Amino acid sequence: MLTCSVHPLPYLTNPADYFAHIRHAPGAVLLDSGRPAADRGRYDLMSAWPLQALCVQPDESGREFLQRLRNALKQLGNAELPETYELPFAGGLIGYLSYDFGRHLEQLPAHSQDDVHLPDAQLGLYAWALISDHHAATSQLVFHQSLEKTERERLTQLFSQPADVHSRPFSLKQPMQADISAQHYEQALTQIHRYIKAGDCYQVNYTQRFSAPCEGDAWAAYRALRSACPTPFSGFMSLTGDDAILSLSPERFVRVSHNQVETRPIKGTRPRGKDSAEDAANAAELLASPKDRAENLMIVDLLRNDLGRTCRTGSVKVPELFNLESYPNVHHLVSSVTGELAHGKDALDLIGDSFPGGSITGAPKIRAMQIIDELEPTRRGIYCGSLLYLDVRGEMDSSIAIRTVLVKDGHARCWGGGGIVADSHWQDEYQESITKVKVLLDTLQTL
Repeated sequence: MLTCSVHPLPYLTNPADYFAHIRHAPGAVLLDSGRPAADRGRYDLMSAWPLQALCVQPDESGREFLQRLRNALKQLGNAELPETYELPFAGGLIGYLSYDFGRHLEQLPAHSQDDVHLPDAQLGLYAWALISDHHAATSQLVFHQSLEKTERERLTQLFSQPADVHSRPFSLKQPMQADISAQHYEQALTQIHRYIKAGDCYQVNYTQRFSAPCEGDAWAAYRALRSACPTPFSGFMSLTGDDAILSLSPERFVRVSHNQVETRPIKGTRPRGKDSAEDAANAAELLASPKDRAENLMIVDLLRNDLGRTCRTGSVKVPELFNLESYPNVHHLVSSVTGELAHGKDALDLIGDSFPGGSITGAPKIRAMQIIDELEPTRRGIYCGSLLYLDVRGEMDSSIAIRTVLVKDGHARCWGGGGIVADSHWQDEYQESITKVKVLLDTLQTL
């Protein structure tokens, strides 16, 4: 098997300092652990100039597209890293799956309007990456053996020079506004409660969208957002022109490493307090809340079932249940579900059997997604989809793309939502949907 070559670079804690070199390169993408402020993530991973760009076609089934991704990895060729390195990527795929990629995996209605026209999935095939390991305090270029020597030398020289960190400013032309009224939100929740009472579902994740016209460089907006709200599953992905995905997600979707699988659903939220006493009280209230624990448990059960479709029988476990994780703007209730891939299954099978994540659909999943399509006026696009990498060894990590801003066609859009259950009150849920994105709205407004 081929072995990747590794070129050490000076260790930098902030990936923005290296990403500035490739910000305007085709296919530039950064998967960001939120360091140095966030302390949960280990790796930052960035690349550009993909060998191929793969987008799902409108009439292509999800399984067919996943097979195309599998074929692209085979075309690049298997490789391993030198034994002294413990790094997550040896060349492979980086990109996104939108929430609406789920329409390619399941038969769903098409009531909601697609007014953004973002491809439902877009991934690049990359033969190199710059990876920072914050546990080992190292930064390095990793080159797949298929990459030409001249290209390795060019990249090594590029990242050895001082970067131009200046970028055009970003600004909103007017404050972000919700696309729906509070009355519309209340009516939607009333209908969800009717469905729950009728036995159609137990929980539905309902979302509202915020938008505003904008101008400038989305990278400047991302740098401001990561300073205001550092999270371990952040990411920035250049699209065409000035368009980009800016994600400040705290939530893992699924990770695969050495055939071991983990998903970490978030269900349950409280705002951070104005002082330490209020903050501690909010956290304690969340931990003790029967409603939030019930919501979380519903999704844990759904994800145990999803993972069970791809994992070895008897391997699916719940090692963490109702853990508290705190971020600059909110406290979250987080659980962990783990398993081991069954013989003959891979990370793309796992995506096919579990996408989109249960924490942002509801339960049962398919009926919840049907209700979402009926009641949310516009398609979610990247929101509640996933940013991910999958390398030629089968190593994968992915986010749930919440706390995410899409800059496209001169507009900035973000979304906030939450799980609706039988005892949800619309006013509380409406406020929670705003609380979750308030740090994004406030930060963008100040630029």
